[in-house]
Formats: sequence, structure tokens, C-alpha cells
Amino acid sequence: MSKEWPLWEVFIRSQHGLAHKHVGSLHAPDAGMALNNARDVYTRRNEGTSIWVVKAADITASDPSDKAALFDPASNKVYRHPTFFPMPDEVKNL
Repeated sequence: MSKEWPLWEVFIRSQHGLAHKHVGSLHAPDAGMALNNARDVYTRRNEGTSIWVVKAADITASDPSDKAALFDPASNKVYRHPTFFPMPDEVKNL
């Protein structure tokens, strides 16, 4: 059995932002301790309004070699563009 604590990724939502941003990583034995440590390490100057901690082992990431398959331009998928759908005349502002 490994005696090393798992790695946690830390995300903070700033006081002026809507999205959480990755700010760093830390080791902790459990989620509660990771949250407390993240608060102590990454919000010392009252920067955030919310903290997320996620076990690094639980994150699934794409492989850079899959870029073309995942992020190809969507020009051949016109249904993804708002102009594909007709707008009723009654709708003035959307």
C-alpha cells in the first residue's frame, strides 16, 4: 500500500468571475483535508468565493494527438450554427 497521499487539483472562482479556474495542485488524504489545504494555500488574500478540489486520478483528459477528431471546424455541421434555424417573425429580440 502506498503511503503517499493522492494528488488533488484545485479550482477557485474569483470574486469577479463566474468560472472556476485551475490554480494548482496539492496532496491530501481526503477531500475535506484537500479543501482546507486549498483554502490555506490558494486563498490567503481572500481571492475566492468558491473552491473545488478534484482528485487528479479522476480527471479524464483528451490526448493532444486527438485534436483533429475532437476540435475539427464545424463548418460541415451547419445545425450547430444559429443561422441554421429559421426565426419566427414574432421573435424580435433573442
